[in-house]
Amino acid sequence: MAILGVIPARFASTRFPGKPLTVINGKTMIRRVYEQATKASKLGSVVVATDDQRIADEVISFGGKVVMTSELHRSGTDRCAETLMKTPGNWDAVINIQGDEPYIQPEQIDLLASLFENADVMIGTLVKKLSDPADLDNANTIKVVLDNENNGIYFSRSPIPFVRGKEKSDWLKEQLFYKHIGIYGYRSSVLQRLTLLEPGKL
Repeated sequence: MAILGVIPARFASTRFPGKPLTVINGKTMIRRVYEQATKASKLGSVVVATDDQRIADEVISFGGKVVMTSELHRSGTDRCAETLMKTPGNWDAVINIQGDEPYIQPEQIDLLASLFENADVMIGTLVKKLSDPADLDNANTIKVVLDNENNGIYFSRSPIPFVRGKEKSDWLKEQLFYKHIGIYGYRSSVLQRLTLLEPGKL
């Protein structure tokens, strides 16, 4: 199976402009993400997808692969779809690796990629059991509700599910909560179709 790793990277972030070029222990963030991603054994290739020449120049400087994409994309998913079209090869799936995760573990990438060995899997992501009570009310921690087959059915910045009749400090003792790890995988045919959809209300 041929799986393409794509790292979307924008310079013009409203919260932290230029974040991909921030230096962390002697290396830029984008370089650290790229180097971690290339350690994943299930990726056939890794490319950075950007609309900014400064980021492209940095990737080229350390020998990385880069694809220039449109400035008009609404999301990293759209940027991944354009990158898929511009990258030579017959790619079965694409893994969208967040450009601001400098210490992402290659094992996480491989775990997500392995989902596509099941022909029924069209889209995948990762979750982790939530263990810190402070994360329940932390809006930066995305909570996920899973169904009985481990499909993610709802994502929220609010604590879900609600545990009735218990103090919030005891919720983790009563209910399993999961937090989202922001990495996505798409079967290539589905990725192209997703970009044609209008954003939903949720």
